[in-house]
Amino acid sequence: MPTRPRSSSSARISSAIVVAATLVAVPPAALAQSGEVNVYTYREAKLVAPLFEAFTKDTGIKVNTISASSGLEQRIATEGANSPADVLLTVDIGRLKEAIDLGVAQPIKSDVLDKVVPAQYRDPNGLWYAASARARVVYASKARVAQNEITYEELADPKWKGRVCIRSGQNIYNNALFAAAVAHYGEAKAEEWLKGLKANLAQKPSGGDREVARDIAAGKCDIGVGNTYYWALMSEREPDKKAWAEATKVILPTFQGHGTHMNVSGVILAKNAPNKANGLKLIEWLVGEQAQKIYADMNFEYPIRSGVKPHAVIAAYGELAADPLPIATIADNKKKAATLVDKVGFDN
Repeated sequence: MPTRPRSSSSARISSAIVVAATLVAVPPAALAQSGEVNVYTYREAKLVAPLFEAFTKDTGIKVNTISASSGLEQRIATEGANSPADVLLTVDIGRLKEAIDLGVAQPIKSDVLDKVVPAQYRDPNGLWYAASARARVVYASKARVAQNEITYEELADPKWKGRVCIRSGQNIYNNALFAAAVAHYGEAKAEEWLKGLKANLAQKPSGGDREVARDIAAGKCDIGVGNTYYWALMSEREPDKKAWAEATKVILPTFQGHGTHMNVSGVILAKNAPNKANGLKLIEWLVGEQAQKIYADMNFEYPIRSGVKPHAVIAAYGELAADPLPIATIADNKKKAATLVDKVGFDN
C-alpha cells in the first residue's frame, strides 16, 4: 500500500527503510510531550489522516507520524531507548510478528481492548491488537467464470491450468495466506497445494492486487487472488481503474471446513514509548465506534468492533464466514510458508 521519497545517504543506513510522507515530523529529541503521541505507520498517510485528525479533535492530543513501506520495526530497534516511537501501526501480521521478535513491543494491559478485540485478532500476551481486518479473496472474470463459490484448495485444481494470476508468493499478504494453509494442512500438504497453484498460473507472479484485476480484465487470466479493499478502492475511488473492477467480481473463498482467510492492520505499544499513556489512549480509541466507522467507510476494511457494519461495497461481496484460525498462529507459520514458496519455485 504505502510508498514515498527518500534521501540518498540516510536510505543507505537501512536499505529496508523508505521514509514515506509525514503528516507532522516526529521531533528529533525523544522527549515526552504531554499533549502528543508519535506514531510509526505502514499505513498510507492519506488513509490514516482522517483517523488521527478525529483522534486529535476528540482528545486534544497531537499525532506526529512517520510513514514508511518497510523497516519501521528495525528502525525502532536501532533507535533503542532513545526512540520517539510510541505506537507502531502495521498493515500485516508479519510486521507485528517481526516487531515482537525484535523486542520493540511492550505488553498492553487494557480492559477496553480485551472487551472489543476478539481473541483471534490479538496477541495472547497482549503484545499487539488488531485495529481492522481484511480478507484474502478471489477476483474472477464476470464474463468467463460462472461460479460464485470457491475454496482455496480449488485454486490448485487442474481445471484452472493457465488461468490464475497472482502477485509474488513472498508478498506479505500471500505469505500470510500460505502460512494459514501450513497451519491447516501441515507442511507436506501445503507444499503440494502450492505446487498445484503454481502449475495453474497464467504468467509469472508479478505486480500487485490491482494488477491482478487488470490482467483478468485484459483476458490474460480468469481468476486471481487479492485483498477485499483493493477491489473496493478501484470501484469507488480510482476512476482510472474502475473498468478493472467492473470486469471482475469478488468471491469469498474458504478453507474446507474452516472459513475465509483474514489478515489484520494491527498496533503495538513501543517498548520505550516516551508518551505511553497517550499511546495507549490512541490504541484504545482506534477500536472505538468512531474510528471503526472510519476504517469501514474510508478504508473499506472489516471493522474489529462488533456492531459496526462494513461499507456497503464490502458487504455486497456476501456474508463473511471468517476463518477462526488465530492470527498469531498464522504468524508462527510465516517462515515455513516462505521456505515452501522458494522450495517449489513459486515465483520462478
